[in-house]
Amino acid sequence: MAAHNELGTLGEQIALEHLIERGYTILETNWVCGHKEVDIIAKDGDTIVFVEVKTRKSPYLVEPETAVDLFKQRLLIFAANTYVTRFQYDLDVRFDIIGIVIDNNNEKRIEHIMDAFYPSYKNFR
Repeated sequence: MAAHNELGTLGEQIALEHLIERGYTILETNWVCGHKEVDIIAKDGDTIVFVEVKTRKSPYLVEPETAVDLFKQRLLIFAANTYVTRFQYDLDVRFDIIGIVIDNNNEKRIEHIMDAFYPSYKNFR
């Protein structure tokens, strides 16, 4: 496995642990919808949370969460819409980003951005 894939897998595991420690119920990991993939789908109370995980090794000039641009947001919104329709969820939906930076000493910094972006009504359901 390539080093960047290993880093991504490690970051997703750290994010899963972070969410579980905070009481989230994990519904799916690496859920694929066509060419789109959602890293983590979880339930936080009465809300379905679609989580994009971005992991970086320091030193980086750009925070990992900035990699979730408008194009990636649209892909996540499309996948989320498909998911809630397919599984007939009638719950609130939220889009979070978890940015993880792992430094050279393996120290981890986790930034969990809740409600990181909002779909426009025309893009959802």
